[in-house]
Amino acid sequence: MDYLSAANRLEGKLSEIRKELHRHPELGNREFYTSRYIEGILKDMGLDVVRMLDTALVATLHGMKTGKKVALRADMDALPVTEATNCGFESENPGVMHACGHDIHMTSAIGAAMLLSQNRENLEGDVVFLFQPNEEISGGAQRMIAAGAVDGVGAVFGGHVYPELPAGTVGVRYGKFYAASSLFNVKFTGRSCHGATPEKGADALLAAAECILEFKTIRASSGDKVVISTGTLNAGTACNIIPGEAVIDGVIRTLGRDDKQEVMDRFNGIVLETCAKYGVTAEVDIRGSYDGIVNTDAETALMEKSAREVLGDGRVVVLDEPTMVTEDFGFFIDACSGSFCHIGAGCTVSLHSPLFIPDIRAAVTASAVYAQTLDNYLKLH
Repeated sequence: MDYLSAANRLEGKLSEIRKELHRHPELGNREFYTSRYIEGILKDMGLDVVRMLDTALVATLHGMKTGKKVALRADMDALPVTEATNCGFESENPGVMHACGHDIHMTSAIGAAMLLSQNRENLEGDVVFLFQPNEEISGGAQRMIAAGAVDGVGAVFGGHVYPELPAGTVGVRYGKFYAASSLFNVKFTGRSCHGATPEKGADALLAAAECILEFKTIRASSGDKVVISTGTLNAGTACNIIPGEAVIDGVIRTLGRDDKQEVMDRFNGIVLETCAKYGVTAEVDIRGSYDGIVNTDAETALMEKSAREVLGDGRVVVLDEPTMVTEDFGFFIDACSGSFCHIGAGCTVSLHSPLFIPDIRAAVTASAVYAQTLDNYLKLH
């Protein structure tokens, strides 16, 4: 089946679906309208739909031939952003917007389901469509996996719109792709005193500031990139008082689990050394967030091959560098195997911007590439 030609014929319908989803963005775990709307479309196509976690959907397209199960994931939640696109189908929910392109992700998965439904008689197994809540905040992927969403699934595929790629293109990446992230909070406790006699106190703010600078020196022995960003620093009550307390919050981003532990150990070491230097103490709280994405080679090779079949060599890019953005799709790969790609957004505005509005061609492209990838996987397994 020529999936790209078929996807082109669906562009008008996909545009309608995208606009409806974009007009009704919902925050994580509140995707009630979104999931009802998608559920109706999928059931009309004859898919078996199971609802879990209140808003999550697991929809299965049964092929006419016996075979394995493969899955495609789309995240559903929006962001607390006030839209400023003037696109003609702006958000109708004040202060909430699909500023990360999840409307395109959902539309792409629906498009892939439409294409594969047209080719059901040739499908050599089942395709499971995972519509996931709450990717942006606390990881709906883990909860879907725990609820059995990928039981029996051999591999999961997915992707994200990407402003640095033009519409009609796809970027694939082997191995480490998205960063693991850990949130940190460090509370420094010293001894307050008059600003004129700092030797009589223990400067918590100075210790916090030095730690922030020292965190920037942390490197991974693997040579992979490390990003430690401190987002908040709270200390002090007056300009002439040495603060006895300071609190910092931020994010540690690494690539792969080995680097994660090594960097955490160095982070804690810097805090201890700095506290000893300035005579303060510290309470360190590091909370794991996402483990990042490490694509499996076989599935990535399959996605690359499938994308080239659909788009031609000139529209498929093998990405040289990982991104330090994080994503909970990696939990699906850990549960089975899989690959995550970048879809050209046709919009150079950055993700999470109130002006971000990807081209509908991104959904058309992704629908065709996903359908080919899922079809090919079943043929091989």
